[in-house]
Amino acid sequence: MCSLQPRLQWLSDPAIFSVNRLAAHSDHRYYATLAEAQRKAEMSMRYSLNGDWFFHYAKNPQQQPQQFYQMDYDNRSWQTIRVPGHIQLQGFVKPHYVNTMYPWDGKADIRPPAIPVDDNSVGSYVKYFYVPRQWQSQELFISFQGVETAFFVWLNGEFVGYSEDSFTPAEFYLTPFLKDGENKLAVAVYQRSTGSWLEDQDFWRFSGIFRDVYLYTIPKIHLYDVAVITEIPATLDYAELKISGTLRAAEPATEKTVVATLVDANGVTVAATQQTLTADQVSLCLPLAQPILWSAEAPYLYQLYLQILDQQQQVIEVVPQQIGIRRFEMKDGVMLLNGQRIVFKGVNRHEFNCHRGRAITAEDMLWDIKTLKQNNFNAVRTSHYPNQTLWYELCDQYGLYVIDEVNLETHGSWQKMGKVEPSWNIPGSDMRWQESVLDRAKSMYERDKNHPSILIWSCGNESYAGEVLLNVANYLRTQDPKRLVHYEGVFHCREFDQISDMESRMYAKPDEIEAYLQQNPAKPYISCEYSHAMGNSNGNLHKYIALEKYRQYQGGFIWDYIDQGLLQKDRYGHDYLAYGGDFNDRPTDRNFCCNGLVFADRTLSPKMQEVKYLYQNLKLEPQQDSVLIRNDNCFIDTDDYYFVAHLLLDGKELESNTFTAVIPPQSVQQIALTWAEQNLRYAGEYCVQVTAHLKQKTLWAEADSELAFGQCIFTKSAVVKNVTENTQKALKVVNGDINLGVSGEHFSALFSRQEGSLISLIFHGKELIKTPPMPLFWRATTDNDRGTARRFKAGYWLMASLSARCREMTWQQLADGSVTVAFTYIYPIYEQLMVTVTYHVLLSGEIEVLCEYDGQAGLPDLPIFALSFRTDAEYQQLSWYALGEAENYQDRCSGAKLGIFHNTVSDNYAPYSIPQETGNRTGVRWVKCYNAMASAGFQVKAVDQPLECNFLPYTAFELEQAQHHYELPPVHYTVVTVAAKQMGVGGDDSWGAEVHPEYCIPATGKLSFRFLLTGYDK
Repeated sequence: MCSLQPRLQWLSDPAIFSVNRLAAHSDHRYYATLAEAQRKAEMSMRYSLNGDWFFHYAKNPQQQPQQFYQMDYDNRSWQTIRVPGHIQLQGFVKPHYVNTMYPWDGKADIRPPAIPVDDNSVGSYVKYFYVPRQWQSQELFISFQGVETAFFVWLNGEFVGYSEDSFTPAEFYLTPFLKDGENKLAVAVYQRSTGSWLEDQDFWRFSGIFRDVYLYTIPKIHLYDVAVITEIPATLDYAELKISGTLRAAEPATEKTVVATLVDANGVTVAATQQTLTADQVSLCLPLAQPILWSAEAPYLYQLYLQILDQQQQVIEVVPQQIGIRRFEMKDGVMLLNGQRIVFKGVNRHEFNCHRGRAITAEDMLWDIKTLKQNNFNAVRTSHYPNQTLWYELCDQYGLYVIDEVNLETHGSWQKMGKVEPSWNIPGSDMRWQESVLDRAKSMYERDKNHPSILIWSCGNESYAGEVLLNVANYLRTQDPKRLVHYEGVFHCREFDQISDMESRMYAKPDEIEAYLQQNPAKPYISCEYSHAMGNSNGNLHKYIALEKYRQYQGGFIWDYIDQGLLQKDRYGHDYLAYGGDFNDRPTDRNFCCNGLVFADRTLSPKMQEVKYLYQNLKLEPQQDSVLIRNDNCFIDTDDYYFVAHLLLDGKELESNTFTAVIPPQSVQQIALTWAEQNLRYAGEYCVQVTAHLKQKTLWAEADSELAFGQCIFTKSAVVKNVTENTQKALKVVNGDINLGVSGEHFSALFSRQEGSLISLIFHGKELIKTPPMPLFWRATTDNDRGTARRFKAGYWLMASLSARCREMTWQQLADGSVTVAFTYIYPIYEQLMVTVTYHVLLSGEIEVLCEYDGQAGLPDLPIFALSFRTDAEYQQLSWYALGEAENYQDRCSGAKLGIFHNTVSDNYAPYSIPQETGNRTGVRWVKCYNAMASAGFQVKAVDQPLECNFLPYTAFELEQAQHHYELPPVHYTVVTVAAKQMGVGGDDSWGAEVHPEYCIPATGKLSFRFLLTGYDK
C-alpha cells in the first residue's frame, strides 16, 4: 500500500506531475495465443471501464465532497456521467474557448506556477467494479488514456496515485488495493494545475476523463515494453530489425525464451530468431534481404510476432507489432525518405467531434483518414498533443507521414495580442519546469516509438524557446537518431536555433519563404502551419505549391483540418454549430476555433476542392491532341490508375476515351489524344479534361474514385455569315411621366425615373424583379476581411452600396427598333464617382446589360464590382456553365473544372461559422435560374468575357449583420449578383495578411462588364 497521502498543493507544484504512475512504455497489444494475435482479436486481458460513472461537479476544491473516495461514502445517489467524455459537454458546466490567452486572464492575478483558487472545477468520479473471475490470481493495473488536466486516484479508500499531462496514458498498479467482491474506484479530476500552464492550445478548455479507461492484467511473463529499430543502409537492399524490450516476470530469475518471427503481407515468414534468457532485457536482431519499404504512397507493413515461452517452452504471451521498414534522414540539407526528397502535403489536425469534443471515436478517425487520403494529403501534424493510439495505427496502415507533437503550448506566456513579450515565458530556461516538460516528451516517445508513420518528433507548439526545450530536443535525438526533431518557436529566439533540425515557420508569405530558400540555407524548410482555413479562405495556396521547385522546400501543414464547432440548439430548437462566446464564456476568442477544411459536422467545405487539386501527385497538363502526365510520386508508378480524356464543347461532353499509362515515379510522359474528326468541326469553346481514377478499391476509396485532373480550354471560331434581315417587330415604348415601359411579344420591362432603375421585368406573365438591380461594391465580410479590418478600410464601399442616388435616366429607341435605357448613379462624399448601368432591350426580348465604372483616385480597393437584384425564391434551381463545382474565387480557382453544373440556390450557401461571403463562381459563361418544375426562369449570359456570379438566399447586407446562421431571415428571395470581378479571399493568415495585389480591385482602374438577361417559359 502507498503511505504517501495526496495533497492539493501538488496542483501548483511543477516538480510534482506524477505519483506512483507506472513508467511509460510502447503501446503494443498482447495475447495469450498466436491465433488470437493473428486474427487481431479483442484483448482478453483488458476490461473496459467505459460507460456511466457516478459523478459530482464542484466549481472549486472548496466545494468538492470530502472523503468521497472512502468506502463508507455513498455515491450511488449522485448523477452519472459518460466516460469517455468531457464534463463541459454533459450539462454540468458550460464550455469555454480561448485561443492564446489563458482562460483566467483578467479574472485571477496570478503568474506560473500559481493556479486559480476559486475557479478550478473538480469532477469527482466513482466506478464500482468486480475483477473478472479469470483474473483473480493475477496482477491488476489500470490505464487512463486521457484525463484533463490533473487527477488523483483511489481504490477502496486507499490513495493509488496522481498524474498530469492530458494526452498521454497514465497507468497505475492496483493489486495491493484490491478486495474480494465489489471494488470502489474513485477519481478526482481538477481542471487547473501546473499542467494548465503547459496546455494553452487553441481549443476548447475542457476537463474530465475524455479517453478510454480500462483495467488490464498480464501473464506470468509479460513484455512490458518493446522497441523495434530498423537499420537500413543507403543502398536500401538490406534491413536489420533490432528488437529490444523489457520483461516483467512473476519469477524474474527463471529461464524464458523470446521467439521473433517476421511475416510479410502474404503471411509468409521471411525472418525468424529467438533468445533464451534469465534477465529481463530482450535483445534480438532479425536480418532481411531486399525488404519492401514503407511510404505513405505504398504503406507496406510486415507483421512481427514476439512469442514469450516459459521454462517448459509453453507459450505465455504473444505480442504482434506492425513493422514498416523505411529509411528517413537528412542529407545535404534535405529530408529524404528511402533516398527520395519528400514534400509534405499536410494538415494540422485536432481531435474533434461536434457532439463529443475531443472524446472522438474510431469511426471519427476512420472518416478522417479516408477523407485525407481521398483529397491527396500525405501528412498530418498532431496539433498540439499526442493523439489516440489508434490514429497512429491507421496512419501506418493507410499511409500518412506524421509529425508527432509533445503536449506543450505556453502561447499566452510570451505572446500577447500578437506581440512577442517573453518576460515571464515558460518553460523557457526555468529549470523548475524541466522534468515536467521532459516527462511529456518521454511519455509521447515511449508510447509511439514503433510507428513507421512518425517521421518527426515535435517538441511542442508556440512556447518560445530556452534550455528546457533544448534538453527535450536532445533527449529525443539521443533516444531516436532515426527521426528528426521539429520546433517552430526558435524563429522567435534564434539563440536556441539548434532545437530544430529544420526551418519551420508559421504563416510566412510565399515571397518570404522564397527569400529563405534562395540563401542556400543549412536547413530545409517546412511550414508547420500555413494557409489559414478560417471561414472562406485558402486563397493563394497555389503560390505555396509553386515553391516545390526549390529542393529544400519540403511542404507544409494547412491550419487546420476541422472546425471546432459544438452542436447546440437555438432558442427555437434548431441545430447550430456554436463557437466561443455562445456559452457566455468570457474571455473568449469567439469563432477563431473554426479554421477547418472540414466543417465541424464532418461535411467538406468548398475549400477542399482547391486543396485536393493542388495536393495531387499526378499533374495532368492536357493540350488539344495530347496530355503531359507528370508523376510526382516518389515510390509508385501509375499502374494502379486509369485515365479518362474528355472532350467538351460549350460544357457538354462530345467524347471520352479511357487509357492506361505506366509512368514511373518522378517521371513525365506525353500521351497522344485522338478524337473523332467530326467532334472538332464545330465552332465554340472546347475543353479537354483528363482525369485519373483508381482501378481497384483501396482501404480508403472506392474503385473509379477520381484523384486528379487537368484541363485545357480553346475556342474555334464560326464562319462569318451574311446577316439576315431582322423580321421581328419594333418594341412598343410607353414614355410615362415617371416610368418608361418597353414591351414585345412575350415580355415587358418597366424603367422608373423615380426609383432610378429597372423595376419590372415580365416574361410570359412571370415577374422576375422583386427589388431593382443596383450597383454593388460590397461583399459580406469574410473572416479574413475581419482580420485585415476590411470593414474599416473599405467601409466607404459598404456605404456606397446602400446609398446610391440616380442622377439621371436617359433613353432612346434605335433605328432597328430596340431601346436603350441608361442610369447614372452618384454616391455620397465622392460625388464625382459615377457608375452607369445601360439596359439595351433587344427585339428578341433579351436585355443586354452594361455596367461601367470609370475609376476614382483616393478610394480603397473595391471588394466587388457587381449588379445585384432579388427575384422570387420560387427560382431556386440553377444550371451553370462556369468553373465549379464548388464555390471559387480568383485566388482559389485552380481546382475548379469548367463544365455545366446543377445545384440549388441554397446549395451555394456554405455554413461558415459566421455568415459571410460564399457561393461565388468564376469563369461564368452562363447561368440559368428556374423554378422546381423548370417551367419558368431566366438566364444570365456573358457577352464578351466570363463573369463572376453568385446566387444566394440572402443579400450581402443580411449576411453582414448575422453572427450565426439562425440570425438570418427566413428565405423569401433569390439574390442574384452578377460581377465583373470580386477580390480574392486571401488566406496566408486571418489576422492581417492582405489579399495579394493581383487579386485586388484598385479603385483607380476602369471596370466594366456586360451580360444578357433573358427570361423563358417552358
